[in-house]
Amino acid sequence: MEKFKILIKKSVEKDFSKLSKKDIQNILKLIESLSENPFPKKAKKLTASNKYRIRYRNIRILYKIENKILIIIIFKIAHRKDVYRM
Repeated sequence: MEKFKILIKKSVEKDFSKLSKKDIQNILKLIESLSENPFPKKAKKLTASNKYRIRYRNIRILYKIENKILIIIIFKIAHRKDVYRM
């Protein structure tokens, strides 16, 4: 299986500014692992057809998969109480 390319939206950079350096490092490792397996067991499909979320402690990472062009778009990272408010 080919690797997916990871794209992180600019708005996520602002989300990172609210996190500790250690959390950022661990989240980036988790995001990187998505390139090889975009559907890990701990991923949960959201109501939208191609959107998923994975957990890291109390933080949620929301992403969208474009299967035809092998791209994963990270579009939101936030605390679980705030992540679904858009």
